[in-house]
Amino acid sequence: MKNFKKVVSAAMAAAMVLSLGACGDSKSAGNSGKDSAGADGKVYNIGICQQLEHPALDEATKGFEEALKDKLGDNVKFDLQNAQNEQANASTIANNFVSNNVDLILANATTALQCCAAATTDIPIIGTSVTDYATALEIDDWSGTTGRNISGTSDLAPLDEQEKMLKELFPDAKNVAILYCSAEPNSKFQAVNFEKYLDEDGIGYKEFTASDSNDIGSVVQSATEYADVIYIPTDNTMAQNTEAINNIALPAKIPVVAGEEGICKGCGVATLSISYYDIGYKAGEMAYDILVNGADITKMQIEYAPKVTKEYNKDICDSLGITVPDDYEAIAAE
Repeated sequence: MKNFKKVVSAAMAAAMVLSLGACGDSKSAGNSGKDSAGADGKVYNIGICQQLEHPALDEATKGFEEALKDKLGDNVKFDLQNAQNEQANASTIANNFVSNNVDLILANATTALQCCAAATTDIPIIGTSVTDYATALEIDDWSGTTGRNISGTSDLAPLDEQEKMLKELFPDAKNVAILYCSAEPNSKFQAVNFEKYLDEDGIGYKEFTASDSNDIGSVVQSATEYADVIYIPTDNTMAQNTEAINNIALPAKIPVVAGEEGICKGCGVATLSISYYDIGYKAGEMAYDILVNGADITKMQIEYAPKVTKEYNKDICDSLGITVPDDYEAIAAE
């Protein structure tokens, strides 16, 4: 009887080993082509607070989601919420994510980041499409990291190169109107730094600010009366109102140099553009490093776009009789 029991026990043990081996094979097959993370069945819940619907921000969100899908396959779920450019909406979204105890939050654009930062100091927050984190988070002694539960990617293109591009295209420009929304601190940051390079080249400038969309018409009209060229930094309010800007600037024959492709496509002649998909994808890789590899977000450096591209709006350039150098790429028509 003892020998019989030993045989049965050995058979059961062998069966358990085979069963465990089969389960492991099944999970590997289901995660084919993906990283091994999540093979233990862990599903990561990610809240995405996007400030508004806009092609650039949409691309950043797309890149973020695809990076995590590439890494985790079906072991990641996204709750994408759009704040429609309203701070109150962004705050509500962020607080709901905290109540739902999501594993990580993506804050897409500056107001979204500020609202998420106010909502939690515990849940990791990855930002993207944020120009300057020190300005957004009111950090004085900036070192490249926030020292908080926040890191991410920046959409800041080199402002010195943008100014050089303006001078290259319009060497006779004497006055530049800098147009942005006064409610967006990152736009102010860009304006102030852009002005330093205009000063170096002896080009005059004046800021023209709108508090919201209702002011844009009158502000753009004033800008066209002052300027030879209008410069618009990366600015969400202006990005939402490119048609209104173009309806005034184009008939006045005042060219617009834009801080990003979306604005240029709507009302600009040229831009030094980054890929929002690329910075979104990098943000997704950073999120994976935090969730799976245990990276310390408080020590993660803010990342920037790996490359910039000179682009131009062919239709508007043709309308204004502007010929761009050969190293500019035409923005693809939708």
